[in-house]
Amino acid sequence: MSQPTKLIVGLTFACFSALLTSVSCLAAETFAAKQVLHRGNGSEPQSLDPHKSEGVPSANIQKDLYEGLISESPDGALVPGVASSWTISKDGLRYLFTLRENAKWSNGDPVTAHDFVYSWRRIVAPKTGSYYAQTLAPVLNTEEIIKGTKKTTSLGVRAISNHQLEVTLKGPTPYFLGLLTHSSTYPVHKASVEKHGDRFARVGNLIGNGAFVLKEWTVQSHILLERNTHYWDNKNTRLDKVYYYPIENQSSELKRYRAGEIDLAEGVPISQMPWLRKNLKQDLRIAPYLGIYYLGYNLTRPPFKSNNKLRQALSMVINREVLTEKILKTGETPAYGWVPPNVANYQQVEYEWKRWPMSRRIKVAKELFQQAGYNKDKPLTVEIRYNTSENHKKIAIVIASMWKKHLGVKTKLHNEEWKVFLASRKAKKTQVFRSGWIADYNDAYSFAELLHSSHGVNDSGYNNPEYDALLAKSARESDSNARRGLLQQAEKILLNDYPVIPVYFYMSKHLVKPYVGGYQDNVMDHHYSKHLYIKAH
Repeated sequence: MSQPTKLIVGLTFACFSALLTSVSCLAAETFAAKQVLHRGNGSEPQSLDPHKSEGVPSANIQKDLYEGLISESPDGALVPGVASSWTISKDGLRYLFTLRENAKWSNGDPVTAHDFVYSWRRIVAPKTGSYYAQTLAPVLNTEEIIKGTKKTTSLGVRAISNHQLEVTLKGPTPYFLGLLTHSSTYPVHKASVEKHGDRFARVGNLIGNGAFVLKEWTVQSHILLERNTHYWDNKNTRLDKVYYYPIENQSSELKRYRAGEIDLAEGVPISQMPWLRKNLKQDLRIAPYLGIYYLGYNLTRPPFKSNNKLRQALSMVINREVLTEKILKTGETPAYGWVPPNVANYQQVEYEWKRWPMSRRIKVAKELFQQAGYNKDKPLTVEIRYNTSENHKKIAIVIASMWKKHLGVKTKLHNEEWKVFLASRKAKKTQVFRSGWIADYNDAYSFAELLHSSHGVNDSGYNNPEYDALLAKSARESDSNARRGLLQQAEKILLNDYPVIPVYFYMSKHLVKPYVGGYQDNVMDHHYSKHLYIKAH
């Protein structure tokens, strides 16, 4: 990257806030004249349509292109987005949002309550085929609309005026405001969708309401965003341009980071952690993260359909401590349950055999494996499918070796590019597949709902009516303690059914150049470009 030719002196956001609260401001920042950020972004985004895409790579960019009713501060706290304020009825069922009168789309059109009514009806409409339609389940009539038993017009959302939006819930939902930071709840520009159809989220067509606009998209090269001058808070946006690079190989990303081509790396190669800790200690950012790394079983066909004992055996012989302490070495926590630690108002549920020594786990697993119909004379051959990544490959190799050593399992590894991988999972062309789930909001339900039978990202095909019923009951429960109990009951059922193999709970791991300002670690690992800037260097 070229060096700046001049300096611009200004105040950091924190410093400016300090002035407003009469706290002394110790120093002013010096900003680089060229405010351009280069970000690694993992895989090629599946789509930039917030109602049809899935995965972190798409969501990262969508946070810059769109804005929902609620947004987040750099530390992850909830703050007003398009909605400047809101009120909640005493029974917790009615939310009245007041929208900013100066909120505009990137073409200058005003953002109104009608845009949210249109957009939310779009995501729950069966014809849209959204994987995240279930996200709006707390809103009145969502589930009936998804099933096709009610019309989209019955959704519990209406525009009282251009700048007042009323949302009616089916039951008190304490995490509802946090849910509204998820990209699936973002508004889309109605005229653009009606004109361009599925192509509305392309270069030249996409009209967003976020801090940036889409300027270029060269597949397998980069996506370029530029500042949206119509954004209501444009005066506090520092960056002029943001480049996102789809780099699936973490070692390649590290090379580009060291060469100065990237300012913020999305991931780091676990094989290089000792070197990174020694040589790039100031750049390395490792922090708690509400997410789980897991393997999913395809429950729709053999060998895992109706074979709980086989699923349990494979899970029990994985030494999660070896994975986290010897392979990953970055603070990840072994996962013996589904909901991560540190989730608000929740106490973890875990497998009973977590407390067993590894020797006992292996002994019981061998017995279950034989009862499931497999032995040395009839070995199991299974495929682990994962999206292309040096880290995913390494973890798959280690797990395969554990299965081979303890159960004699023959494992085939199969990697695919991100979009192809997602399609394979949806089509159930899998046996065992690598996956991860990141909290959409800080609540246990964000993890529980993933394995609801009707959830669009339930790629295991898990279907347990008792589990679904407990989730539905928890969604209507206003008492926080009773609600927690219902979700814990549901998690116990989930763990007993073994539809997935929890492996470890995430830590976020990034490389951030010292001259990137405004970056703060947070448990959601959300880093909006509008909060970032380039310091003189």
